[in-house]
Amino acid sequence: MSGEYDDIINLPYPVSTKHPPMPISDRAAQFSPFAALTGYDAEIKEAARLTSERVDLTEDATYLLNEKLHLLMDAISDCPTVTITHFLPDKRKNGGAYVLSTGTVKKFDDYEHTIIMTDGKKISTQEILDIEWQ
Repeated sequence: MSGEYDDIINLPYPVSTKHPPMPISDRAAQFSPFAALTGYDAEIKEAARLTSERVDLTEDATYLLNEKLHLLMDAISDCPTVTITHFLPDKRKNGGAYVLSTGTVKKFDDYEHTIIMTDGKKISTQEILDIEWQ
């Protein structure tokens, strides 16, 4: 079993006396991938992110929702805890998402058509899908 490199195969690895060895973290960085298009990955993720469309309520559903809003206005002095299902528009693209907000109603703003919760959250009455409370 004599090979072409038998004379050097067991020699120790040469270490430079002039230059200190490079840290392992720096050595790994030189092989990291290169991003030629900065921000391209973020744009792809944003385009792939799904949003929902706003649901248009029927006349019956709108009537029931208005009844619930009037009942809630009458009961506001009792500080009811409500769960409001409402549409939250997306700031970057068309559509949005339906979210549940639970809390105590502080007041109604008739001028801006919003419900103001005790935690400061404002919910537009035009975005509400459903209201539940006990």
